[in-house]
Amino acid sequence: MAERMQTDSIEQILRDNLSPEQHDEVRRILFGSGFRKLELPEVISDLAEEGDFELAAYSIDAKAENSRAPNKVRIAVVQNKIQAPTTDPVGQQRDAILERIGKLTHAAAQCGSNVICYQEAFSMPFAFCTREKQPWCEFAESAEDGPSIKFCQNLAKKYNIVILAPILERDEHDVIWNTCVVVSNSGVVLGKTRKNHIPRVGDFNESTYYMESNLGHPVFHTQFGRIAINICYGRHHPLNWLAFALNGADIVFNPSATVDGLSEPIWPIEARCAAVANSYFTAAINRVGTETFPNEFTSGDGRAAHRSFGHFYGSSYVAAPDGSRTEGLSRTRDGVLVAEIDLNLNRQVRDLWGFRMTARLDMYADILQRVSQESGRRVIVDKTLEGKFQ
Repeated sequence: MAERMQTDSIEQILRDNLSPEQHDEVRRILFGSGFRKLELPEVISDLAEEGDFELAAYSIDAKAENSRAPNKVRIAVVQNKIQAPTTDPVGQQRDAILERIGKLTHAAAQCGSNVICYQEAFSMPFAFCTREKQPWCEFAESAEDGPSIKFCQNLAKKYNIVILAPILERDEHDVIWNTCVVVSNSGVVLGKTRKNHIPRVGDFNESTYYMESNLGHPVFHTQFGRIAINICYGRHHPLNWLAFALNGADIVFNPSATVDGLSEPIWPIEARCAAVANSYFTAAINRVGTETFPNEFTSGDGRAAHRSFGHFYGSSYVAAPDGSRTEGLSRTRDGVLVAEIDLNLNRQVRDLWGFRMTARLDMYADILQRVSQESGRRVIVDKTLEGKFQ
């Protein structure tokens, strides 16, 4: 059966089919009124055209305050296809991706970005569907001095930019992890975080390669704010987002790899809901394109054996604590999205809605402790049970 034509983006459909007035109103309802487009110099737009990638830039402002100056930071997210066939040698595949990442990072830096985040396992194909150990485990590298990390350290120093580099990590004991390394704008590795929740959903049966993180929910204090990384499947777990908030995050990035037949209906709302619930900014990053592997594999769902996950639909975006969000990048093209955000908005929204004040963490701590220690026993109240444990 022929592969269906992929829609570039919902946003493009709206632009093509609505009058300017209708489009402005629909955009206000769908995305909120808290963001506006940033004008970029023509020379930067030319970079995108020459490099065949989308470049979008937005600003999310906060209200002026008497006691605090604006606290503006420019963040960038990158989505990209793999650049070489999955049959090529591992080193050639990685080098081709890094060359592309260098060009996309250059464009983000020219836009004045202070922090940039790449997609999950950015320096390799997302081969975990295959359940084959070779050659895919050969992409795993040190989080301190692996080839992808050294590449990012050089970029960070060159552009004075903090880089969040999600990789497949191999630690000193030959244990493999799904990791994001934080490289400061001076080129120093600040630390790392690991994927807290591992999917076991169809082709996304990743525990063949790595297990859950043992690092908790670290927040990295950088020159440009307190940053955390919630890797991929962790976005489905509200308490995961909450833990980063409780540790003081200003911005939480969600580098991901997910396909259109599985998660697309919930993609536009999960990171956005997390931004609202936790009064911080979020950035959702998804890879793009269809990756085909040499050998067929099955999904355990009755489908015939196949050689690809499906279509990684991109659509990366940034969301704000007031519920507004940027438009998404393309579903089909490489892209860089830059957002100038004012971190003062986090406290302004906390003051307005009072979510921190009304959180009742003590009440939820009680039920979480009880359920986790008592194998899921519940309290159900009805006419026959009258509050007894079940």
